[in-house]
Formats: sequence, C-alpha cells, structure tokens
Amino acid sequence: MKYELVNFRTLGDERGSLIAIEQGYNTPFEIKRVYYIFDTKEGVERGFHAHINLKQIAIAVKGSCTFVLDDGERREEMKLDNPNQGLFIEGLIWREMKDFSSDCVLVVLASEHYDESDYIRDYNKFLKEVKNDS
Repeated sequence: MKYELVNFRTLGDERGSLIAIEQGYNTPFEIKRVYYIFDTKEGVERGFHAHINLKQIAIAVKGSCTFVLDDGERREEMKLDNPNQGLFIEGLIWREMKDFSSDCVLVVLASEHYDESDYIRDYNKFLKEVKNDS
C-alpha cells in the first residue's frame, strides 16, 4: 500500500515538548497547504475520498482518530493517537476517518494547494482509476 507511519523527533525538557516538521528534512514532499480538523461531533465520519496525485501527512496532535485506508484490494485501519507520529498517504488511496475523540485535533500537511479536480469522491470511480493505474 502507498502509505506508512512516519515518526517525528520529539525534543523536551521540564518545560514541555516540541516537534519540528521541516520540509525536506522529515517530510517526503514540499508542503503547500496545511489544514486542521477539530470539534468533530461524536459519531461523525469524514473523508470518503481519494486523491489522484496529492500526498498528505495526517497527525493527531491532540486526541485520536482512526483512518480506514483502501488501495482497491484491501482495507486497513490505523489509529492515530500520538503527536510524534504521522500517517503519510500517497495518491490513489481511499481514506475514511472515524472514531474521533472529543478533543481530537488532526493536522494535515498537503503536497498541493486545494484542487477539486484531484479528488475522487465516488468509490466505484476510485476502483476504476486504481485498475487503470496498474
């Protein structure tokens, strides 16, 4: 599958902890967009799309959530609950997000600016695109 967990180095002392995310050092792409999801209501699920080319790193900087990742052949769940670990996702991976804790803050680093034409929002179209890509 075209995703993996990446670890970020944590620096800390009696004052607290700090994680630096630096383009070209601990990210596999140029960061063009950063957004975050918070105040998600209980039971709400998000995502339900894939990207054609966009790459992302999702980090639960607070709380937790679960990603359901699908490459067209198999589905896998990954729980994010550690601010020093991110989920790197390449293009053509269907993603769904669920089980948001009430305090979840999910930060997403993206390789491109928002472009609706890069989204695949229909699962059957996603399956056709994956088949055509292989």
